[in-house]
Amino acid sequence: MPGVPDTLMTALAEEAVGMSRAGLAERSAAISRNYRDFQASSRHLAGTEDVLAYAIGRLPATYAAVAAVLEKAGQCLPEFSPTTLLDAGAGPGTASWAAVAEWPEIARVTMVDHGADFRGLARRLSAASLDGALRDAEIGAGDIRRLDLASRRFDLVVASYALTELADDAYLEAVEQLWLHCGGALVLIEPGRPRDYRRLLLARGWLLDRGATMVAPCPHANVCPLPPDDWCHFSTRLPRSRDHMLVKGATVPFEDEKFSYMVLARAELAMERAHARIIAPPERNKFAITLPLCTPVGLERETVMKRDAENFGVARKREWGDAWR
Repeated sequence: MPGVPDTLMTALAEEAVGMSRAGLAERSAAISRNYRDFQASSRHLAGTEDVLAYAIGRLPATYAAVAAVLEKAGQCLPEFSPTTLLDAGAGPGTASWAAVAEWPEIARVTMVDHGADFRGLARRLSAASLDGALRDAEIGAGDIRRLDLASRRFDLVVASYALTELADDAYLEAVEQLWLHCGGALVLIEPGRPRDYRRLLLARGWLLDRGATMVAPCPHANVCPLPPDDWCHFSTRLPRSRDHMLVKGATVPFEDEKFSYMVLARAELAMERAHARIIAPPERNKFAITLPLCTPVGLERETVMKRDAENFGVARKREWGDAWR
């Protein structure tokens, strides 16, 4: 999995020149506490330094999660070649950077966010990009629940770590707006928490009822087979830079980001749906690998024995979140 582009990390580091790392770390810790308590960013991010602390602390993990999801989407939509992108609730533009890395053919990028400081940071970071679509991105003010985009539709619509900030009674209102402006694929990425997954299931049901096609991670459009006390989420590991470690108060040079996601598409997109999805870490020993799977007929556990050399060799390369055909 490719990491955060060097140009983006360099631009972010340049934003922090002359700022106290201790002060940024203190702000980042406060932001993390509010984040865990489901507080909307508009309530606790006040000013340029707060937004920068958030970006240094959260951008690498958010990028890693978005990149992982877009890679899965691309695998399921092998003929999908988006040229227009809407990044809704864009923050510093993290998802836009990940999207143009996955699909370099994206020619027009539109970012929408309610926060002026976030939009300012997104503009400055985008200006440092080597990608023309990012440098020329349209970055505007807007509420994800009421997107002021007239009748415009975009090939790819992404809302990453944005819906989590909304109250329950505003959630489907925002999903409706996102689908209204989606002409191809809609990607929703949220923290890997039970509450956020339950709300993603609401979005999934609402969208399927209106003709959307399930793309990933679900290998079916049936009711989720997980028991009520479980939730579908995945994990990606990312390296931490020195600034990232300082701001996070971390002692190890890596981080595991947990996330949940849904990718749905307009029915006309050609799709190659996974037969099954690995929904927990594979269990490995010398003689076998057991894969916890979600399949079109429900939850299964498939054990691949070492003596089955061909399939064992494939299973060894599969990780949590991968398709299993």
